[in-house]
Amino acid sequence: MGSSNNATPGPVMQLLSSGLQFWVRQQCQAIDSLDLQLQGSAMGLLRGQLAGVRLMARRVVYQNLQLELVELTSSPIAVNIGAMLKGQPLQLQQPFTIEGQISFSADGLTQSLTHPQWRELGDQLADALLGITPLVELRIGQNQLIVAAQPAGDQPRVEVECALKVVDGSVAICPRGGELEVRLPLDPGISVERANLEGGMVQLFGQARVSIGGP
Repeated sequence: MGSSNNATPGPVMQLLSSGLQFWVRQQCQAIDSLDLQLQGSAMGLLRGQLAGVRLMARRVVYQNLQLELVELTSSPIAVNIGAMLKGQPLQLQQPFTIEGQISFSADGLTQSLTHPQWRELGDQLADALLGITPLVELRIGQNQLIVAAQPAGDQPRVEVECALKVVDGSVAICPRGGELEVRLPLDPGISVERANLEGGMVQLFGQARVSIGGP
């Protein structure tokens, strides 16, 4: 935790860190590892203002999406320190923004887009790219995303090699050698700035707005 004033009470900062970790875990179905770094001054903290938070988490399940790595930095966060000192849960006072990256493995993408919550989206993707459903697998090669679907009967699966690009803050999946662009629907509060295929991962860089009533 970065601080410009050594008078910041250690127990209070630890209480805030624990409260934030609990809040983050509440937003997710599972997190294998979570590291938080709090930034701010003693005076700011006493006024209920935290300068920011840096978060790194691995193997996160969020809304049935399997995220391999999450690295985020927040804008200043308003917290009710008084309520926490009285033993109440962490209360966020106003919305804030986060920016950074999330990374998906090929297995994570496949599990996400074949999960009942997201299967319709996965099948829409396969239908748009291949004209066949259901989606059965996504693989990541060198600078390409391979989308596979399974025709009915005993026919072999059909695959297409795709590139990723960002269009108007959203991610577009583009088959190699063609002009087709299939955009993935995103929450209006999320804006993607860059999309990479690197190290066997789909890496998305951007920012999002976090409301006080949810993630």
